[in-house]
Amino acid sequence: MPPNTTASSGQRPGKSGRKKGRKARLLVFVLVLALIGGVAYGAYWSISTVRASFPQTKGSTTLDGLSGPVDVERDSYGIPQIYASSDTDLFMAQGYVQAQDRFYEMDVRRHMTSGRLSEMFGKKQVDNDEFLRTLGWDRVAKEEYDKTLSASTKKYLQAYAKGVNAYLQGKSGKQISLEYAALGFKNDYKPAKWTPVDSISWLKAMAWDLRGNMQDEVDRALMTSRLGPQQIADLYPQYPYSRNQTIVQQGQYDELTGTFEGNDSASGGTSTSGTSGTVAGTSSSSATSALQSQLSGLQKVLDDVPTAVGVNGNGIGSNSWVVAGSHTISGKPLLANDPHLSASLPSVWYQMGLHCRTVSSKCPYDVTGYTFAGMPGVVIGHNQDIAWGMTNSGVDVTDLYLEKLTGDGYLYDDKVKPFTTREETIKVAGGASKKIVVRQTSDGMPLLSDRNDELVKVGKKATVDTAAPDRGDGYGIALKWTALDPGTSMDAVFAMDRATDWSGFRKAASLFDVPSQNLVYADTKDNIGYTPPGKIPTRAEGDDGRLPAPGWDSKYKWTGYIAQDQLPYEYNPKRGYIVAANQAVIDSDKYPYTLTTDWGYGTRSQRITDLIESKIKGGGKISTDDMRQMQLDNSSEIAKLLVPKLLKIDVDDKDVRQAQELLEGWDYTQDADSAAAAYFNAVWRNILKLAFGNKLPKELRVKGQCLWVDPVNTTGPADDTGKVRECGERDADQAQPDGGDRWFEVVRNLMNDENSDWWKTPKSGTRPAANNRDQLFKRAMIDARWELTAKLGKDIDTWNWGRLHRLFLKNQTLGTDGPGFLKYMLNRGPWKLSGGEAAVNATGWNAAGGYGVVWVPSMRMVVNLGDLDKSKWINLSGASGHAYSAHYTDQTNKWAKGELLDWSFSDKAVEDSTSDTLVLKP
Repeated sequence: MPPNTTASSGQRPGKSGRKKGRKARLLVFVLVLALIGGVAYGAYWSISTVRASFPQTKGSTTLDGLSGPVDVERDSYGIPQIYASSDTDLFMAQGYVQAQDRFYEMDVRRHMTSGRLSEMFGKKQVDNDEFLRTLGWDRVAKEEYDKTLSASTKKYLQAYAKGVNAYLQGKSGKQISLEYAALGFKNDYKPAKWTPVDSISWLKAMAWDLRGNMQDEVDRALMTSRLGPQQIADLYPQYPYSRNQTIVQQGQYDELTGTFEGNDSASGGTSTSGTSGTVAGTSSSSATSALQSQLSGLQKVLDDVPTAVGVNGNGIGSNSWVVAGSHTISGKPLLANDPHLSASLPSVWYQMGLHCRTVSSKCPYDVTGYTFAGMPGVVIGHNQDIAWGMTNSGVDVTDLYLEKLTGDGYLYDDKVKPFTTREETIKVAGGASKKIVVRQTSDGMPLLSDRNDELVKVGKKATVDTAAPDRGDGYGIALKWTALDPGTSMDAVFAMDRATDWSGFRKAASLFDVPSQNLVYADTKDNIGYTPPGKIPTRAEGDDGRLPAPGWDSKYKWTGYIAQDQLPYEYNPKRGYIVAANQAVIDSDKYPYTLTTDWGYGTRSQRITDLIESKIKGGGKISTDDMRQMQLDNSSEIAKLLVPKLLKIDVDDKDVRQAQELLEGWDYTQDADSAAAAYFNAVWRNILKLAFGNKLPKELRVKGQCLWVDPVNTTGPADDTGKVRECGERDADQAQPDGGDRWFEVVRNLMNDENSDWWKTPKSGTRPAANNRDQLFKRAMIDARWELTAKLGKDIDTWNWGRLHRLFLKNQTLGTDGPGFLKYMLNRGPWKLSGGEAAVNATGWNAAGGYGVVWVPSMRMVVNLGDLDKSKWINLSGASGHAYSAHYTDQTNKWAKGELLDWSFSDKAVEDSTSDTLVLKP
């Protein structure tokens, strides 16, 4: 693979390249015109300013510290494959290349994880920084680097940082990224050197967004202000074990040895029953009543914390499944994965390959896949022997504790214990620094309520019963979370990258303590498996983590962690496939530990299972393209339940009847051009609003949505019926009911109770009241008809789902909070998308907030273990974070259409697909 001999920037010309180049030049011209006009910042940017940060992708350049030459081969999409003769050279080059493409993104991420956003963006970020400093992610990351990570991992992190800093050396901000040119007009910020801790900290941010049921814990406590225990139970139904398969169906927990046996010789069988546990009896009304108003303030803080990969913990899901060679055309396994995360620009994922020219003990890597810019190694993908995918397990690794504050301490088993404190200084661009004091309990739980004045006030006034300790100086809220302890997840990344078989993979996976993930596995020897690594706490009997616990009672402490050999797993199950898509891991009747009581409800996983079974029972063999088509399945499972009922409702209004007729003969698929999908989803949204949304407390409803309600702990003015006006407080993409498959299950359980109080809703203007299920459905059909008339026009022939369900890709800093012209220049879209909430093609939307896309399949891949060069992949955006690079969003159109790119792996395949080669020389 000889290098080019002439140094240059940009891409190899060609028809597509010239077309992209013309578009880029036009955008640059528009940008220059806007800036010449003095829009917002009143400054002039030349074309050279815009192009200054484009990376060199051809020729050669020198990197001090390399021991030998490194080849960086990029394909026509700018995806790099790196070839080196030593492991340290490999990871140094990875740092250099990622900095070329994505350093601004990396820089923002490390400022987020360390609570230093104010240094870049000024005083608006101070509150976020206070909260993030309280969590202390970077402090934990430093402790990991100093105490728990292996020597080889530290060596790789150092090499990676060295590569990043080699790229930064001698460059001004505008030579690194266009965004720095914009920031330069407001402050004198300059990027600092990269450190190994910067890379480790990102895993903490990822773990925060994938932290499990903390949001459900908050919401259940908030609901107590308006709903009783049975009503709350209605809204959090048990997992439907008899209908939706668990991940692990084969194997058993051995009580004698205290281990789980999940290989192909273990006893099998599918789950038929189970419960989701009970509310901890001693998370008493004293704790709950004190918390219900306090948590309103906490929710406001959580809403504002920048998201790393998800919508602040909501809606996070993913699909992964693996099919054994007995069911595939190639006779070897196929593995599919598509993690569902927040849409961002650039994509959270970065595609690349890391190849030792000769694989040996001194250089053991030949791996390709998806990683995060700012972190060495490959997180999801395959090497020469194995492939793996990830989905969020959703296990409960966080608990909130109500703390009785007394002077400078807190009550614990009738004794006052002092807080551990530290002072943090937050530097603010363009303003004065701010000092804060962070308080932690003796076992390291940060006091979150210190970060919100409202929580402090409410904690002093919270109503509690006589079972609670005296209020004294008030109550606080503390967080227990596995990610606040030093771990070994960074070790796990490198260990998985070099694993060669199931045994090595499981050993590597055991190091992946946070965030807890479902890992699916396949290898070239036709083995498939599933394992759920993670540091998963055990709790005292009767405490299932569903509600905040009283921190003053030691019996609510975590009692330990589940050992890795006690966790359920599967290896070569007799059915020949494994599906892991956020459903329950195992039937609770078959396993002694509570992993969580807040699983996803298995809608996507069961649909994937049904698609696989349909193919197998039909006598067919599954191909790579079959796996791709399964990823694109748009079927709406809630529509299958509701549409037959909706079609039986007698509708008088001819315009509503016309909309109802759209559902006749509809196949329940949510294609972008489907008018029926648009109308059904509008009906579904209105059913949820009328039956549930209007009955939830204001803390869960959409911000600005105001209702007249019966008063609860309020002093606001009442109308002549005694009702008060309450307005929602939650961001639109966080509000409830969000319409996910928990709500599918809620509605399914109520369908036969036609006179349930949930189906009752009052008259509104000319819209009729409802006193039973069908009356509420009719009202929802009316409301949906006129909602879509307002949004899409009266002519239903012009309606389609894609007009409502649009994706906008936004630069996560200046694209959301910058001046208007910068948003225009940095952001892209919209794209009209198929799919929907809890569909396999999970283009998520929040039914309480609207129809816009809020999370997506952030990438898609299908690995063919029979011929790795026949594997396929795609990213949400492109390889580059530079707004006018040809690779900024060059994969998005194909992603939106459900297409996949060829994924070269062998030396020959990579050479054949290479467009640009850059040689890094020592």
